[in-house]
Amino acid sequence: MHKPIVVIGIGEMAGVFARGFLRTGHPVYPITRDMDLLTEAAHTIPDPEFVLIAVGEADLQATLQQIPSQWHNKLVLLQNELLPRDWQSFPFINLSIISVWFEKKTGQEVKVLLDSPAFGPHASSLKKGLASLQIPCRVVDSITEMQYELVRKNVYIITTNIAGLDTGGTVSQLWSEHEALTRAVASDVMDIQATLVNEILPRERLIKGMLAAFEGDPEHKCMGRSAPARLQRALQQADQAGLEVACLKKIARKRL
Repeated sequence: MHKPIVVIGIGEMAGVFARGFLRTGHPVYPITRDMDLLTEAAHTIPDPEFVLIAVGEADLQATLQQIPSQWHNKLVLLQNELLPRDWQSFPFINLSIISVWFEKKTGQEVKVLLDSPAFGPHASSLKKGLASLQIPCRVVDSITEMQYELVRKNVYIITTNIAGLDTGGTVSQLWSEHEALTRAVASDVMDIQATLVNEILPRERLIKGMLAAFEGDPEHKCMGRSAPARLQRALQQADQAGLEVACLKKIARKRL
């Protein structure tokens, strides 16, 4: 019998992973973010295969603060807008990370844009679980490369959301009809991301990585429900770093 896998969060994305883990023979223990349930689960399952944290990005920090010590070396993170600074202040070891490049919405099948890169001791298990659902995943060998993948996903999400506030439409239309705006927004976003990881970023590689995601789902809508909040968060981060981000401010003046 395979060890159980704990899944914190019970949304659409968690459901996809849970189904994959079940197909590969792992019992799955789903729990909410409630502290009492986390404590109870840690006593019931002190040595799971791993613990997948599948809460929304807004709930990540509060959830990480509540992780019982028994699980500090068992965590897998998959949130959007995830960066090393989100976990570096915690005493976690052997952390695994996956940058998810597929969508799952209520009442719809999974839509794959790109292979989802995964890093860490549980990357192979993540790949196996997703493969059972015919969702491609690839194992990344270094935290440096995984950080690039996280920044790449952030550039894609934040750029399309913020530019989409101004243009609407799909990502293919965004690039074909508004390339200059897209590049200007992406430049501001990369300025912010560079301060958040405290490194010089490979900007042209990130643009090419973003365009690969555009090609993966050309009809993807630019502006989701979270777009205004992403713009506000980006402006706050820019202000804290003393960045100008003129394009983002211009869009904010018109759309917020």
